[in-house]
Amino acid sequence: MRTYDFTPLYRSAVGFDRLAGLLESAARTSQENGWPPYNIETTGENAYRIEIAVAGFKPDELTLEVKENLLTVTGRKTANDDAGAERTYLHRGLAERDFERRFQLADYVVVKGADLADGLLSIELARELPEALKPRRIEIGTGQRLIEGKKPKAA
Repeated sequence: MRTYDFTPLYRSAVGFDRLAGLLESAARTSQENGWPPYNIETTGENAYRIEIAVAGFKPDELTLEVKENLLTVTGRKTANDDAGAERTYLHRGLAERDFERRFQLADYVVVKGADLADGLLSIELARELPEALKPRRIEIGTGQRLIEGKKPKAA
């Protein structure tokens, strides 16, 4: 397992402490178990999808929460009520354990929706820049200024 030292970055760069913190956080979370498995894909220039394998979970057993650019997906399995009957398993290969999976979202990435189908939880994400950050075209003037009472000469 590798560990990275970001101390040189802190000494020579100003304002990148948040980026270094994200990298350190990603290094810590990558050491977690790999359950449940998931995919992250890009579906467009500013669109993304996270698919998480949650076979056996019902929609009411799953929770999605976004707080301060952190998407948290939680699965809490409710007790199986089979009229009070206890199940006796000869082999139990389906993992019905609780889980919590976290994803750090970039600035201006918002969750658009989520669907559960065929044991896959699909979470749609999109980057939505505010109008103030979008590129805009600036009109260039001719440099001629009007003097009171005089009109510019027509060419």
